[in-house]
Amino acid sequence: MSTRSSRELGTVAPRPDLISEQGRRNFRERLLGCLGGPWPEPCDLRPQTHKVVEKSGYRIEWVSYEAEPGDRVPALLLVPDGVTGGHPAPAIAVWHQHNGQWHLGKSEPAGLAGDPMHHTGVAMVQEGYVVLCPDALCFEERMSAHLRNGDYERFEFLRYVVCGKSLAWKNILDMRRAIDYLCIRPEVRADRLGCYGHSMGSTHTWLLGPWEDRLKCLVGNCCLPTYGAIHRHHLLHCFPNFIPGLMQYGDTADVAALTAPKPFLLNFGGRDEGSPITEVREAIARIAEVYRAMGVPENFRAYIEEESGHVLSLGMWQEARCWFARHLG
Repeated sequence: MSTRSSRELGTVAPRPDLISEQGRRNFRERLLGCLGGPWPEPCDLRPQTHKVVEKSGYRIEWVSYEAEPGDRVPALLLVPDGVTGGHPAPAIAVWHQHNGQWHLGKSEPAGLAGDPMHHTGVAMVQEGYVVLCPDALCFEERMSAHLRNGDYERFEFLRYVVCGKSLAWKNILDMRRAIDYLCIRPEVRADRLGCYGHSMGSTHTWLLGPWEDRLKCLVGNCCLPTYGAIHRHHLLHCFPNFIPGLMQYGDTADVAALTAPKPFLLNFGGRDEGSPITEVREAIARIAEVYRAMGVPENFRAYIEEESGHVLSLGMWQEARCWFARHLG
């Protein structure tokens, strides 16, 4: 019988074998089990368009589709002028941030609310991409009529846990359905799909990476808290970062590394207290090692802006723009 105390449990995650194909397969299977098990067969999307508004150089469509039967996801689709079924364009899905602002979801990246720093969907559509901005569960139109703000998010996290799943499992399922939706749009080149997210949206990006091979490139901005960092620095993070049981097999950097060999950019601020930079550097080295082992070191890049915090700086955005242009252009 182990003599380790409860306070010693989970202080250091084991390092799974991600170099060999069999090792990656084994960890992926364990990850899926911790997340909540196999994904259900996709239901009919039952897509709907509710409203269309013309903007300067693009239009915004208020759309929705079903992630699961009876679970309709509201989203905003931004389409550049001149992009049609006859002249389709690459597309980028944008996963919004958390920031304790449950009333904001899709509307912030779509440029309709929130901080102009994060009006990234508008910036992307102005560069010629079709952009999809969905609401994550518990945000904006997916808030509860019974529980407010963080109480509803906590309720959903715990509801999934007692059902043997995790909120991360649900987030990944919803994001895969967002990619399904992009693929049925005639304006979209289904062979040129990417995704971007800041903060919680970055967590969503590296959560999705191992499970979505239709993505040709991914960009995450300012969020890769390892469990080692969370425990050492006593950090409180949003619920998608917590995958029950995972630390007996590996850490969040190992999850992110399963994105390989897909092109993957991660941006960080050296002064971001939510992703302590010492552990971030260790995570970057781990991910880069896997990309080298797969023979595509050029497909992973990490950009650290030493004097920045938890922001989307001009330098970070330039990195993202160049990454998308290189891999989706």
